[in-house]
Parts: sequence; structure tokens; C-alpha cells
Amino acid sequence: MPVWSWRGQPARVWSPDTMGTRFLLALCLVLLVLGIEVQGAQLPQQDEPPSLALLTQVQESLSSYWESAKAAAQKLYQKTYLPAVDEKLRDLYSKSTAAMSTYTGIFADQVLSVLKGEE
Repeated sequence: MPVWSWRGQPARVWSPDTMGTRFLLALCLVLLVLGIEVQGAQLPQQDEPPSLALLTQVQESLSSYWESAKAAAQKLYQKTYLPAVDEKLRDLYSKSTAAMSTYTGIFADQVLSVLKGEE
């Protein structure tokens, strides 16, 4: 049964011209892919130094930003240093660490008694 085209005439689906064009197109695509593969194989292999260089640059810039932020914070602290506030902070720290060590001891005793089982 023939295939009909929109003109009302039998369509030539498998004509020699169509097959030749398709074959030529497929051959060109295969040769193009093979040519790209051959060019890629001829390039010397690199050990990715650009990515390492980029990583080093990022680390150095972050380190410099951190150092400048630390210097700015230290300068601000020295500029606004108040002995009375410093003494209060030291006293608060010593009291809170003493309380924390007491509560840690109580908690450790409770855990040991649970694990050991009370007799």
C-alpha cells in the first residue's frame, strides 16, 4: 500500500536521494564525534593546578579578612575598655563556672546511681 503525500501523489519515503542524504548526514556526524575525541586525546593531561590555585587564593583572602576583623575587634575592645565592667565580667565568669562545676558533679552522681542501680 503506497504512502500518500499531501499533494495526492504517492510519497517517495525511501528514495535513493533521501537514503543518500541521511547516510551522508550520519557519516558526517560520526566523523565529527570521532574528530573531537581524537583532539581531546591529544591534549596533555593536567593535574588540575588551576583549581588548587583558586583554593589557595580563597584561603588567603579569607585568612586576610579574618585577621583584619580580629584586629578591628581588638582595637574596638581597647578603645572601649572599662575596668569596672571588666571586673564585673571576671566575677560573673568565676561565679558561673563554680555553679556549673557543682551542677555537673550532681548530674554525674545521678547518672552513676542510675547506671549502677541503687541498693
